[in-house]
Amino acid sequence: MPLQVRRIVTGHDTNGKAIVATDEVLPGTTRPGRAGIARVDLWSTNRMPVDNSDEAARAQRAGFVVRHNYVGSGQGTVVRITEFAPGSPKFMHRTETLDYAILLSGECDLELDDGVMVRMKPGDVAVQRGTMHAWVNNGKEPCVFAFVLIDAEPAEAGGQKLLTHYPV
Repeated sequence: MPLQVRRIVTGHDTNGKAIVATDEVLPGTTRPGRAGIARVDLWSTNRMPVDNSDEAARAQRAGFVVRHNYVGSGQGTVVRITEFAPGSPKFMHRTETLDYAILLSGECDLELDDGVMVRMKPGDVAVQRGTMHAWVNNGKEPCVFAFVLIDAEPAEAGGQKLLTHYPV
């Protein structure tokens, strides 16, 4: 079955009581050249502290992410669910973000640019800190991640700022 994610968003009624503002199922999307990788961008913000107003929620629901996997505003966040099919193409990349990669199902390898591979199993969490990396599904079943990306200052090493690197 193609990737689908249910998004339940809360809000407030006119008396300040909690309500379910929306409850919907979002289909996964794919990108050209990335066969076997589907994702759903659930929510994004463009500033800290986050604006929890109803007006801001409309824009946050639509998403601020316009460039690849990078949050982009310098102060934002993204939450995304991504599914990698077995043998899907890997792509080595780096973003100017702090990422929490929570493996929900399946198994996946986190590959670093020096060739080190770390096997992840359901429930494992990688804290990805602006390093070059790729997600590699060498298994027989799809793997599904929840990613939380938070804008960050670029990592620095050897006197260089390590800026976003994302293959076209």
